[in-house]
Amino acid sequence: MSSASLHGETGGDGPADAAAVKAADRAHVFHSWSAQGLIDPLPVHHAAGSAFWDYDGNRYLDFASQLVNANIGHQHPKVVAAIQEQAARLCTVAPGFAVDVRSEAARLVAERTPGDLDKVFFTNSGAEAVEHAVRMARLHTGRPKLLSAYRSYHGATSTAINLTGDPRRWASDTGTAGVVHFRGPFLYRSSFHAADEAQECERALAHLEETIVFEGPQTIAAVILETIPGGAGVLVPPPGYLPGVRALCDRYGIVLVLDEVMAGFGRAGRWFALDHYDVTPDLITFAKGVNSGYVPLGGVALSARIAADFEERPYPGGLTYSGHPLACAAAVATIGAMAEEGVVEHAAHLGETVLGPGLRALAQRHPSVGEVRGTGVFWALELVRDRETREPLVPYQAAGDANRPMAAFAAACRERGLWPLTVMNRLHVVPPCTMSEAEAEEGLAILDEALTVADAHTAAPS
Repeated sequence: MSSASLHGETGGDGPADAAAVKAADRAHVFHSWSAQGLIDPLPVHHAAGSAFWDYDGNRYLDFASQLVNANIGHQHPKVVAAIQEQAARLCTVAPGFAVDVRSEAARLVAERTPGDLDKVFFTNSGAEAVEHAVRMARLHTGRPKLLSAYRSYHGATSTAINLTGDPRRWASDTGTAGVVHFRGPFLYRSSFHAADEAQECERALAHLEETIVFEGPQTIAAVILETIPGGAGVLVPPPGYLPGVRALCDRYGIVLVLDEVMAGFGRAGRWFALDHYDVTPDLITFAKGVNSGYVPLGGVALSARIAADFEERPYPGGLTYSGHPLACAAAVATIGAMAEEGVVEHAAHLGETVLGPGLRALAQRHPSVGEVRGTGVFWALELVRDRETREPLVPYQAAGDANRPMAAFAAACRERGLWPLTVMNRLHVVPPCTMSEAEAEEGLAILDEALTVADAHTAAPS
């Protein structure tokens, strides 16, 4: 590629620019969830739609939506314009003022929540939303304990990381946060020796109720669940489970918090994933897709019952940037564009007609695929060494040599121009909700090639 065409494609000068960007990164940036000396960050120059480019002009189809947040895709012109217009008028203002874009963002969120969850407290992230939701639950009930599932991720701040069930919790878990973990439903690797979804649902609910009883219902403020656990593997709950959890919370006077940070705003083919399950929680946490991360924003939607607690007494919490004007302008534009362009409906269609059938066809061809599960643009492939025993392709929390099969598979995807999201032994297929059918099929074709690398590590290599 000539320097002229490279400049036209990326606006940069190629390898020299990339080297400078990487050198500055390595000198000064401390990366999250990483051993700093073992990472090799890709310098990214620009992005558009469902793809991003490096400084050499290489295109990567974004099957990760970055961190499952670019729901409306990259550089959506309506959202970019809204940020620019807001910046020209009012960049920042304290949260105590009434601001048009903040009020409109809250109204648009409340318009899409179920029941009477009509008040919105804005945060800067999903983790902060979780922190405030469980604080509200504790204040509402006067109880200390929180229940969350082992297969979960709720954020990296102090309480949120203790609520998290996966190994990212371990280094920060002091056992003093008042969190009790329980096992949620996951039929493919059932903890309950279930034979089908109905049995998995019944036994998971019985386990949860037993946990509540043994812990003392009068000590439990909230049960918090990801509506569809995302980082744990897109664990679509069996029919009846979430309504069953709602019934248990009602029986014992416990607040139900549904974490929609990853699953919300089109990801699951609905505005909120809870729309699949006919369940209304007391609190909803959201972030990511509310404005696709163009400017950081999260929040908590409160039921009237919990909001009423703070009519006459102050809520003991706040943030300098709660409802930041630039973030809220991005949210207003994002929600508006998604509604006008049928983005949520498109995500559902893409899952039903392209991604779901395409991923199941890959499972038929590749012995490394043990299970396909998902909805909308929210899918996961369970990669295994042996379909019969369901032994994972790599061990739980594998690192170094033990993780080589997954690392090799991910590298094969990237070499072919697809940016994957791999977690432990799983491939998460989570492209933007706006991805075209042709782009989705392009990504599936790349996966078809790359999965042969994973197949080579199975008991029955192709």
